[in-house]
Formats: sequence, C-alpha cells, structure tokens
Amino acid sequence: MTKNRQLNSLFFILLIFSFNIFAENIILSDFEQHQLSQWEEHEFNNKTNYSLIKENSQTILKASSIASASGLVKKIKINLNKTPYLNWSWKIQNTLKNTSETQKTGDDYPARIYVVISKGIFFWKTRSLAYVWSSHQAVNSHWFNAYTSNLTMVAANSGKQKIGQWVQHKINLKEDIKRYLKIDADNIDAFAIMSDTDNTKQQATAYYKNIFFSNN
Repeated sequence: MTKNRQLNSLFFILLIFSFNIFAENIILSDFEQHQLSQWEEHEFNNKTNYSLIKENSQTILKASSIASASGLVKKIKINLNKTPYLNWSWKIQNTLKNTSETQKTGDDYPARIYVVISKGIFFWKTRSLAYVWSSHQAVNSHWFNAYTSNLTMVAANSGKQKIGQWVQHKINLKEDIKRYLKIDADNIDAFAIMSDTDNTKQQATAYYKNIFFSNN
C-alpha cells in the first residue's frame, strides 16, 4: 500500500512537472481557436493575401504575394528569460529569381518572420531581427536590411533545397539577439510574419504553422 502510494505520488509530481514545462509554451499560431483576430495587417506596398487553410486537419497560414508587401503583426511581450526558444515551421512553393537581397531592388523573401524590440517612444531606436527563406544568401549568413540598419536579416533557409517541404526550426532567440543585434534583451514586444515580392515584382507562396516560444 505504501509502495503504491509512493509510486502514485511520484507519478503525480512528474505529471505536474511535465504540465509546467508544457504550460511555459507560448503559442502564437493558434489559428484554429482565434483565426487571425489577434493579428494586425500592415500594408507597405499592396497586400499579400493571408488566409487560413486546412492541411491534415490542422489549420495553417497561407501567404500569397504578387508584387506585394504586407505583414501580419502580433503585439505580444515575450519574456526571453522564461521562454528564450523560438520555434516555427514553414514551407514555400518557390524562390525568387535574379534578386540581390542586400539591395533595395531585391529586398524580397518568399517567407520571413521577425521579432521587434521596442525602445520606448523613440521609434528610431527600435530593433528587429528577421529570419528569412533566402533565395540566394547562404544559410546562417546575416546582413543589414537594405532599407534600415535597425533590422538584421538571418537566412534560416536558402535556395530551392527543401522547396515544398515543411522545415522546422528551433533557435535560442535570446542568444541570437545578443549575437546579431549586440543586445542583451529580456523581452520582445512584437512578432511578425511577412511574405513579400514588391521590389522584384514577382510572386511567391508560403505556409506557416507551429509558431511558439518555449523554455527548452
């Protein structure tokens, strides 16, 4: 009887511990429950079409860009000391041709996500880090955005390899912010998704799912 109680108690403790780990996950892509109600669309040059579709019973985000640039923004403060890991999955249907992504004329990406670190009311001090599916830059390469040095781009994927396949990523965002932005950030203030082709006047289609922050 005592042994069974000890085993039950141990199981209960492990269950609580596991639940607490799971509970630390902050899910951003809860499209099934909230649709796109928690996201704000920001248009820069024509609208990229963002829609929710079903794939294998899961609700995912589809982005179709035709010479357009608009993004979905979720204003949410994430404590990077508690949940430093950013997780996401994406896939694309095509890359872009003849683009120089470090120049304004080629600053387009079939898929990108980025985080924003606000510095109060001074908008010019706001810093951002973007992970992109680059058409030409090597994986893990990074560069300043062609329009502003306040935004740093990192190639999470590159080229046609894995086109049409779901690619899952998990990165330590807190460490990456320190590495690429030279900031020891405790929080981010917003998260964004964007597929854009306005500079190259081309078209691209991408899909996003399983976006969340975790503690391990």
